[in-house]
Amino acid sequence: MASLVHQRCFHHARREAVARCPECHRFFCRECITEHEARVICASCLTKRVTRAASGRGRWGELLSVAGCGLAVFVLWIFFYQWGQMLLSLPSSFHEGTVWREAVEGIE
Repeated sequence: MASLVHQRCFHHARREAVARCPECHRFFCRECITEHEARVICASCLTKRVTRAASGRGRWGELLSVAGCGLAVFVLWIFFYQWGQMLLSLPSSFHEGTVWREAVEGIE
């Protein structure tokens, strides 16, 4: 295994290497590496990793997201529909305030 001290950057031949990419095993200078998920990785490997992660979701992931949103809307609709039905089932005397008046007059 080559020592890091004697290596040069893969992109910049005149610069000393400061890190080795764990994906491609090439040596890079400080400008050519970045930290991603607590690992030092080169820009080309980071690009490959991000595009794999984005494309890995695929069509099924998008379909599941849409289905989840539809399910949430449906559950909210059921909740508010039931809430409205409960409010409609209250007697009209409750809406007019006579229930409260009778309760207060009964106490006195």
